[in-house]
Amino acid sequence: MKDIKWIFVLYSILAVLSMCGIGVAVAMRSIPLALLAMLALVLVMGNGFKTKKKMREQGAL
Repeated sequence: MKDIKWIFVLYSILAVLSMCGIGVAVAMRSIPLALLAMLALVLVMGNGFKTKKKMREQGAL
């Protein structure tokens, strides 16, 4: 196994927490909280993919 890329571990944990936030918002029947959690999920995952592409282009992956 190769070295752990800790930035991607952080992105994955934040994405999972955002998904959990969506579940909590649905349970609370809170539309604003659900929208906020979805926005956070999109931002975190998008940033993770952007970072992966950047690192791949630099040859760091």
